[in-house]
Amino acid sequence: MTNLTLSFDAVDEPTPGAKWAGRWARSWPAYEAWFVARGGDVGPSRAECRVSLKHHMPELIATYDKLVTIAGGSDRAAQFLSTWCPPPYLGGCSLAAVADRNDVRLVRNYDLSPDLNEGLLLRTEWTGRAVMGMVEFLWGLSDGINDAGLSVALAYGGRSETGEGFGITTILRYVLETCETVDAALAALKRIPSHMAYNVVLADAAGRTASVELAPGGGATIMPQAIASNHQSKGRAAERPGFTRTVERLAHLKGLQAGPRDLGHHFDKEPLRQVRYSQGFGTLFTAEYDPKLRSLLLSINGKRWHQTIDGFQEGQHTADYSHTSVSDANVSMPIGSESRDDWSQAAMIDWTRLAVDYAAGRGQEISAYLPNTLASKTEAA
Repeated sequence: MTNLTLSFDAVDEPTPGAKWAGRWARSWPAYEAWFVARGGDVGPSRAECRVSLKHHMPELIATYDKLVTIAGGSDRAAQFLSTWCPPPYLGGCSLAAVADRNDVRLVRNYDLSPDLNEGLLLRTEWTGRAVMGMVEFLWGLSDGINDAGLSVALAYGGRSETGEGFGITTILRYVLETCETVDAALAALKRIPSHMAYNVVLADAAGRTASVELAPGGGATIMPQAIASNHQSKGRAAERPGFTRTVERLAHLKGLQAGPRDLGHHFDKEPLRQVRYSQGFGTLFTAEYDPKLRSLLLSINGKRWHQTIDGFQEGQHTADYSHTSVSDANVSMPIGSESRDDWSQAAMIDWTRLAVDYAAGRGQEISAYLPNTLASKTEAA
């Protein structure tokens, strides 16, 4: 069943070393199980992955090689860490950036299951530039800020088709490692292909804000407002919009009359805040970036952490979402039904047991790792 607790760690490691190695050892079994189950082994070869990364994001190749070595150097680890044409994955999120003459903020809610987030706030200086943000895929970022004040966050674009490109979290890592302004970041996002549809919101220390829709396989559309949820203005309609409430959330964002300092308060209320944790779709944290101060205010289920690029403090917090989780019958989509929801199903898979079985050569159908009642529904579908 879905785990309703999540431990968040704040970690400072300027260059890849023992701390990152420990995180790899802890997280790789579940990630490897996901990678294998989703067909990662039949994707591009290790050599193809490295060539693609070197071509599109050469500034990251030295860090990538270092991480692959620390991870043990296997072909599978190298393929996974490149995120070149990875298996598809889903997510939630609401984003907005607002600026006035004195202040600028970028705020995002991260909506997913506690089982599917790494809970890692990492500060690095991997390419010589200080970067801190919430990690995904062990070195990519779902949101973050650099020492120039450039801030960025992503939201899933609402459809699962894929194209030739990189996982979006690696692209965001690249943006923060190499860019200082929104304009420079937009140029990078237009140049580097994303493998799925994603929405990205940006803000910088000069008060520039922007939102861009990335298409699978490449292509970027600049949007009129620096806001985003989980659908796009072009291409196929969003999948499961009733479950994610993406249309309702975007309409709410469009109507917000909030200044930079007030923006974060709106993300702690419905419809932006989600509490369906047991269904795999709850707000795990709210990240509020201040590009001028190079700071992050991280709100985690009532607890607030303040971090800055220059004054980063390591620590840990465990969030228990069981007291705020609700089940909404109006939006629930049963596993095994025609409209079953991938967020909920993925959240309920016992990935750790799957990884152990795979390593021991006892791989089973994915339904074997769901709770018994859900597995029987899936098999009957």
